[in-house]
Amino acid sequence: MTDSDAFQGPGNAPPGYPGSWEADVVLRDGSIAHIRPIVPDDGDGLRAFHAGQSEESIYLRFFAPMKELPDKDVRRFTHVDYDSRAALVVTVRGAIIGIGRYDRLTDGHTAEVAFNIADAHQGKGVGSVLLEHLAAVAQERGITRFVADVLPQNRKMMKVFVDAGYEVSHHFDDGVIAVEFVVEPTARSAAVSLAREHRAEAESMSDVLRPRSVAVVGVSRRPDAPGSLVLDNILDGGFTGQVHIVNCEADQVRGLRAHGRVSEIDGEVDLAVVAVPAEAVSDVVADCATKRVRALVVLSSGFAESGPAGEQRQAELLRTARAAGMRVLGPLSFGLVNNHPEVLLNATIGRQPPCAGALGLFSQSGGLAVGLAASAAERGLGLSTMVSAGNRVDISGNDMMQYWIDDDSTSLVGMYLESIGNPRKFSRIARQLSLRKPVVVVKSDTARSVPPGHRARAPKVSPSAFDALLTQAGVIRARTVHTMMDIAELVAHQPLPRGGRVSVVGNSDGLNQIMVEAARSRGLQVPADPLRVPLGGTAREVRAALEMAFGDEGTDSVVMAFVPPMQASDEVIATTVAHAAWGQEKTCVTAFLGMRDISAELRKASEPRPGNSDGRRRIIPVYRTPLDGIEALAAATRYAEWLRTDHGGHIRPAGIDRTTAHRTVERALADSPAGRPLDDPETRELLAAYGIDIWTSIPCPDAEDAVCAAGQLGYPVVLRSLAEGIRTLPGAGGVRADLRTPEAVRSAHRGLSEWLTDLQDPQLAVQRMAPAGVATVIRSHEDPLFGPVVSFGISGVPADILGDLTHRIPPLTETDIHDLMDTLRAAPLLQGGHGRRPVDRGRLHELLSRVAALAEDIPEIDALELNPVMAHAGGAEVLGARVRVAPAPRRQDTGRRALP
Repeated sequence: MTDSDAFQGPGNAPPGYPGSWEADVVLRDGSIAHIRPIVPDDGDGLRAFHAGQSEESIYLRFFAPMKELPDKDVRRFTHVDYDSRAALVVTVRGAIIGIGRYDRLTDGHTAEVAFNIADAHQGKGVGSVLLEHLAAVAQERGITRFVADVLPQNRKMMKVFVDAGYEVSHHFDDGVIAVEFVVEPTARSAAVSLAREHRAEAESMSDVLRPRSVAVVGVSRRPDAPGSLVLDNILDGGFTGQVHIVNCEADQVRGLRAHGRVSEIDGEVDLAVVAVPAEAVSDVVADCATKRVRALVVLSSGFAESGPAGEQRQAELLRTARAAGMRVLGPLSFGLVNNHPEVLLNATIGRQPPCAGALGLFSQSGGLAVGLAASAAERGLGLSTMVSAGNRVDISGNDMMQYWIDDDSTSLVGMYLESIGNPRKFSRIARQLSLRKPVVVVKSDTARSVPPGHRARAPKVSPSAFDALLTQAGVIRARTVHTMMDIAELVAHQPLPRGGRVSVVGNSDGLNQIMVEAARSRGLQVPADPLRVPLGGTAREVRAALEMAFGDEGTDSVVMAFVPPMQASDEVIATTVAHAAWGQEKTCVTAFLGMRDISAELRKASEPRPGNSDGRRRIIPVYRTPLDGIEALAAATRYAEWLRTDHGGHIRPAGIDRTTAHRTVERALADSPAGRPLDDPETRELLAAYGIDIWTSIPCPDAEDAVCAAGQLGYPVVLRSLAEGIRTLPGAGGVRADLRTPEAVRSAHRGLSEWLTDLQDPQLAVQRMAPAGVATVIRSHEDPLFGPVVSFGISGVPADILGDLTHRIPPLTETDIHDLMDTLRAAPLLQGGHGRRPVDRGRLHELLSRVAALAEDIPEIDALELNPVMAHAGGAEVLGARVRVAPAPRRQDTGRRALP
């Protein structure tokens, strides 16, 4: 999505209309509504809304009977300035179903708030959505507190305030309840909002995946046409609901009556599968809107992936669907599958029926979805659900993850992603899902581009930032689709490793050594020598070695690989391996090179047995090579370790003055609306507001100024260039360190000035000499796709030349901050050794947490760098800092619920 995709408001929007306040939202029952600022032309809609209200609802809102709204009230309600007076309306199919408004009081920071929800739509969460969005608008306009007068009998309105999670205070005053609360989100209000978002979006996906009736639009006489294939799959798969056919050329297809249009179908239609040429999709969608269809699967191609005309068709598709409250899968979708016995829906164009199982699959590529389903079947991995998103105009991986969180039919998830429209939300939901079941992701392209047809912004961060996002969320990253299925096969059929210790068993010394080296290179430990079975060994010898490996208390997993010849048949070897693994709680992976039928034999031999703690059938995965198995095992081990780790809550440092920081940024943008670097006093003021102090630097245009500055600060001192692009690593070209006399300062000034003679202003400055230590760098920047990204590294060559930087997405947990420091390739420099003491990690931790909070709180901070941060055993000093501010971007995940 680009900035031009943002809502522009109705055609009659007045000047200053804040289009960024508009959003499509999912209500509690899974239906879609639109929320936007009120406009003067809403007068008739407001009157119609009022006319539909009961006398009780009118009395509870206005404290008096009011059969009709007076003209003066209609004008007052619809004419607002979007600052001191603002109002939001919620609409469904163009009709107003809810209104929320605030009026700023005389103190400037408090506003009186009021809500009115249509009787027919109460209980759907309209009030809570309005409160979230109105509170966000109020914060944007400098309002910090809401007050409201509520009649004692208006329990529903009181419940909206209290259940939202705010710290609400209230008291009786002249027959009404006076309510008051701070609008800044609390930890509880944020948790409540996210829980509501999850319930609503999961329910919305139920309309797509669990329909009671399906209409296939575009069924053809040709049996190989997409519509015909979908119809065959639905009927042959035993769909438990009603099936309707739309075909303009025939009266019957496969014994079912064919309709000319969806709107001609008797009864309700929950899901329409659209397989018509792109030029005809618009009419079909409009007809589905008339029929009040709840969701669409658009198989058709010829949309945004095909050029400008297709982009317009895709935008129109989304507008029509959203206005009618319909969810959309596609266009260019392969279809969807739900193998739950109460549904049995195979609405795909595939020719091979998917087996039922516990794997949930999401693919943005239709063609790849076919291959994934086939690969799953070959490995004995049945599908619970499968969704192909195509151009992902609406339904995304985020929606499917919301559904899978509570879906008992799904025990693991595999996702192939070509783009991510909202990485922050992806990370948030993926973390919740990963805590319940493994999530394996393949991202086709982490470069700075967006595939044709996808609604997503192009990122500017390095590909490693995406890896960091997945790591934070506990997602298992696979580099290829083949590896994803390898990992899925392991976590589906084996217990998760209890640690990283591996026993190696095999009948080839060379192969054993390869397995040992592969395991260690992937972060696993091999504490003992491989257990060797003689080449040509017997089944008895194989069993003895495996029993020894499984019985070793110092082992968490067993990796075995065998090559011919063996003194037993494949069937006997498979039975021997299966029997040895029965009842074991250790993870086991195998490879049998040159033994073709062993996988099927092992699967046959792996019958359910008592003794497994989770009651699952223990199928032992057989991989093409032992390296494939070790790769999968290492990924599963990292995931298991992530599950065992207490990640803690999000860190919020004390001593933050957000108001001062905002004021500093606003002043800078007031004189430079396009953005600019902050000067030194502004930078110090901004960072000080978040508890970050910068060591004093005194500018020194000439040598005598430098000597004077050194005397003022006290020897020893450092002379450095603050010019953009000059190295700041102590001892490098732009720095002269450990200057202890006036003459040393003069000499350093002359030498540095000559070295920087090509610069018009070398910006030389004198600073106190920091204790010896490790020069580090802490950065944050605002990415158009990811939002704020915090980075950490060793200053100079490691970070700038070698790219050794770690990244995390705020808000950060304790684990995130430790990972920023520990996963650097140069991390040993922080740990001391060779006569050096370890640096003060606690001080680095504090600085990282404060930079993360600043980046999260103030999106106008386009880029920030603390460099160098001199870390040593006694602390860490910030010796230099740069900040650039720019107009705040529209972040993808702002805390108020909205569809992309």
